[in-house]
Amino acid sequence: MSWVSQVAAARARRDPAVLVTVTSARGHVPRDAGAKMVVTATRESGSVGGGNLEASAIEKAREMIAADEIVPVTMDFALNEHAPVEHGTQCCGGEVTLLLEPIPPVPAIAVFGAGHVGLELSRILVRQDLDLHLIDSRAGELAPERLGILSDPVGTLTTHHAPVPELVLGQVPRGTHVLIMTHDHSEDMALCDAALRCGHLGSIGLIGSRSKWRRFEKRLLAEGHSPEAVAAISCPIGLPSITGKEPAVIALSVAAQLASQFAVAHA
Repeated sequence: MSWVSQVAAARARRDPAVLVTVTSARGHVPRDAGAKMVVTATRESGSVGGGNLEASAIEKAREMIAADEIVPVTMDFALNEHAPVEHGTQCCGGEVTLLLEPIPPVPAIAVFGAGHVGLELSRILVRQDLDLHLIDSRAGELAPERLGILSDPVGTLTTHHAPVPELVLGQVPRGTHVLIMTHDHSEDMALCDAALRCGHLGSIGLIGSRSKWRRFEKRLLAEGHSPEAVAAISCPIGLPSITGKEPAVIALSVAAQLASQFAVAHA
């Protein structure tokens, strides 16, 4: 399988990976410039030359994955009997430079509610490199003619018509960020309750006012959720500095908050 396919497979599995490339090869070396390998936390494919340089690159790549590094690094190797090594001597006689490029997993976002705000938000998110799930209990909201504005996504778009939308929470990938904005406050409540009972989700956001959140908070506590768990739900959502009640403005505010959240996570 080519390195392109390996990267695509890692992204599909939502595995962070590092692409290792021979960027410079001087003298007698085992692989020429352009050779590549893909390293994840549990597997590697391809080869940049074997021996000490490859083992060192794999070790460094997995350190980068464990530390959530997003900045590429270079490694230089002298392939002679006098060079310091950790994984065996390579005495080909040449010199090699490797570039290690992190490939973080694609973020996943689930938008529950394809109404005015949900659709406007999806119009923004579909232009980003992410795994977007759009869920609604009303089939008409997901009709192809209505969702035509979401065609040709940069990442992936999956729509779910779900009369019981909280069941979709068990189908989305681990770490999915959940945004709850349905047409029905009872449906919103059921989703908040179910989301708190899942152990695989990322952040949880609920659209609404502070008074709506006070009612929801009281009910969620009555359902047996701890104060710490309930506090993990963000409501209202969106950047306070972006005001306005128009669906497109609310969507812009929520998208900007998500972008800021991802930036902080990778800082």
